Amino acid sequence: MPAHVRHDSQYATRRATIFAAILGLHVLVLWVVASGLARRIVETVAPPIQTDIIEEVQERDTPPPPPPPEFERPPVEVPPPDVAIDIPVETQSTAITDVTDKPVPRAPPPPPAPKNVKKASLGKNFPNSEDYYPAAAKRLGEEGSPTVKVCIGPNGKLTEEPTIAQSSGNARLDEGAIKLAKAGRYVAGSVDGVPSTDCLSFRVKFELKN
Repeated sequence: MPAHVRHDSQYATRRATIFAAILGLHVLVLWVVASGLARRIVETVAPPIQTDIIEEVQERDTPPPPPPPEFERPPVEVPPPDVAIDIPVETQSTAITDVTDKPVPRAPPPPPAPKNVKKASLGKNFPNSEDYYPAAAKRLGEEGSPTVKVCIGPNGKLTEEPTIAQSSGNARLDEGAIKLAKAGRYVAGSVDGVPSTDCLSFRVKFELKN
């Protein structure tokens, strides 16, 4: 075999060996990375770093102490000086005085009381209660004595309608008494001989006769 042919085969064999070694190295590296062997080797060589979080304590600014309280001084009361002032006293009276010279009129004397007072009365021939006895009351056997009030004027006549001062309890008998009072005659009253208006009351007796 010639020398240059032997030299070329050795060179090719060497290159193939180097290429195989490089290829094997790459395969080994990939396997180490894939299996985590590299991480364990690194942890063995250099242990993991443990970090602790330390909270920084911030120093708070403490407030300054309060100022000392200011005490208000009480006011000093100075008594006023005693000053005596003489005020002249007025001797003139301010009362109202009566300066009128006119005499005060006296009240008129009360009228004298009447000496002779005569009351009004029933006149002569005054009607009989039997004449004004209601017929219905007689049939029913009703009896009673109503009291009638009348007012007589100076002329001896009625000044107003007669009224029942006290009822008999029966309307028919009361109505009969009113009719009797209207038909009657009266004597006017008088004061010291002067005729006057006066009122009087009288009772009308309605009674059945056997």
